[in-house]
Amino acid sequence: MARVYVEAYGCSANLADSEMVQGLLGKAGHTIVGEPGSADASVVLSCTVKTPTQRKIAKRIRELHRLGRPLVVAGCMPKAQRDLVAEIAPGASMMGPDNIREVVGVVEAALRGERREALEGGIPDRTCLPRIRENPVVHIAPIASGCLGSCSYCIVKRARGDLTSFPAEAILDDARAALESGCREIWVTAEDTAAYGWEGVGLPGLLDGLSDLPGRYFIRVGMMTPNQAMPILDSLIEAYRSDRIYKFLHVPVQSGSDEVLGRMGRRYTVDDYRGLVRRFREENSLVSISTDIICGFPGETEDQFEESMRLVEETRPDVLNISRFWPRPGTEAASMEGRLHGRVTKERSRRLTGLWRDLSLEGNLRWVGWEGEALVDEAGRSGGMVARNIAYKPIVLKDPVRIGDFVEVRVTEAMRGYLIGETA
Repeated sequence: MARVYVEAYGCSANLADSEMVQGLLGKAGHTIVGEPGSADASVVLSCTVKTPTQRKIAKRIRELHRLGRPLVVAGCMPKAQRDLVAEIAPGASMMGPDNIREVVGVVEAALRGERREALEGGIPDRTCLPRIRENPVVHIAPIASGCLGSCSYCIVKRARGDLTSFPAEAILDDARAALESGCREIWVTAEDTAAYGWEGVGLPGLLDGLSDLPGRYFIRVGMMTPNQAMPILDSLIEAYRSDRIYKFLHVPVQSGSDEVLGRMGRRYTVDDYRGLVRRFREENSLVSISTDIICGFPGETEDQFEESMRLVEETRPDVLNISRFWPRPGTEAASMEGRLHGRVTKERSRRLTGLWRDLSLEGNLRWVGWEGEALVDEAGRSGGMVARNIAYKPIVLKDPVRIGDFVEVRVTEAMRGYLIGETA
């Protein structure tokens, strides 16, 4: 049996795939090691959503290829950009997102000196596979693969395709087993969680089922588009009333201009986004809102960018993911007229970041003095541990707590992007 190194980049779905890759290889008798230098073979779960990400991962793939040992490049890059992978790592085996179940055969063939490509077909369903978890208390629960959208800038569609929802009972069985093994947090994950649907069960029904599982835990619901969330809004809000669901909503708006949203191929308006935020905040004033903005989409005028600035100032998201526009190969937006110079997109990103930093601190100040239960779910970057309260707010604790603990916390200080607290 071989020693295999596994490395993952990108979204939570990719992290879950990495855990399953390790689990499948471990079940087959191989040993997972922590460094590529001590491995007989390496597997990279790649991401290619943005140009900077592509460059970073391409550099890493070259480094691993130079080791002269069998290499398997998996994830979105080989499926969306097969020729690029073949160029930077000649002879490497490749595996697409839906081919995770084939990893043992692909790796063992590579160890024999055979090059394999598992990029077509496959089984999208990722439920109930063995895992080696990166975080022992977090169960990343993919509920679907692909999406119903056709965004003009997105390369991920080429890798993950149209929507395939996974069986609801299998998702529940997987989560139940994870909780029994010690997990305390469930991440409901998909490219668009609101689009989920399996034999009459939509996202609200799935969340109801997850909330009814035995044990003590929290559920974090992943990204959803406004156009898919609007038709299920009432039942979604009802599902969110469960004490086990974090009051955290990730709804990417991408632009404050309806005209820009139209060119992006987004199927909603700015008012749709406003309405979602308003309804959730009317239900629970402490809800955390996360959204995304792309700066400098082709043809974006200064006035249209200012609309995005005003929308952020108006809706005051707790989390703001800011991206500069990068043309992705094969997408409609890559050939659109009105491409902006890099210094313009950089300057707009800088201005939006500055605005959000101020808003983030102002918003977090309202939490100072708050007391309540929080789940310790990760180690801090510079010592201490991080706990999450019911609104999924990160609270840095210096007290001696352990990952997986439920603790009573008092928030003592507000920072940009996080809080500082002490156990009560």
